[in-house]
Amino acid sequence: MHDGLVIYGRSDAVLNPGGVRIGTAEIYRQVEKLDEVVESIVIGQDWQKDVRVVLFVRLREGLQLDEALSKRIKETIRANTTPRHVPAVVLQVPDIPRTKSNKIVELAVRAVVHGEPVKNVEALANPEALDHFKGRPELVS
Repeated sequence: MHDGLVIYGRSDAVLNPGGVRIGTAEIYRQVEKLDEVVESIVIGQDWQKDVRVVLFVRLREGLQLDEALSKRIKETIRANTTPRHVPAVVLQVPDIPRTKSNKIVELAVRAVVHGEPVKNVEALANPEALDHFKGRPELVS
């Protein structure tokens, strides 16, 4: 018998800005503290020979993401994690794509942002939500 540890969780959506591994759940845990945010999805975007953290938020009905709310989101993340966790960009979307089993699909969003084909589109409950991530001028390098 060998001594060891078993770590449970997903590694497919780990962010890696500046070579630091960050689990997306660490960011979601902070964003969910804010009453204005209904749900969010975070990806690592290839950017200037590195990776930058990009956070998309779906806000409560009638709310708009403004500079003040974006700043509060970033400050909440920074205060409770590390500066590397703070997104370089926070953008509002009306919907977040999910699988038919209700899991958010970070890899599909990342593919769309990078202009790559999305695998298993037929597994999505709301594939039209991916349209909100395409061609965003804030994400063009």
